Amino acid sequence: MTTDIGCSLAPDHWQTLRFLRLPAVQRLPLNPAALAELIALGLAAQGDDGPRITPTGRSVLLRGSPSLWDLAA
Repeated sequence: MTTDIGCSLAPDHWQTLRFLRLPAVQRLPLNPAALAELIALGLAAQGDDGPRITPTGRSVLLRGSPSLWDLAA
């Protein structure tokens, strides 16, 4: 996977990916626009029980974004 996906995600995308890790009953309302973009990128998928994070999305989330590393420093 390229780092281009990780670098181009907006804060709303990162927040939505983090929420998708949680069980559906614990999630806050998801940003529909961010969710649609994550699905288009293959980082999330729509399942029978609602949206879920894909293995690719989990990898991107675990690896993080260099732009977020700068904020944490």
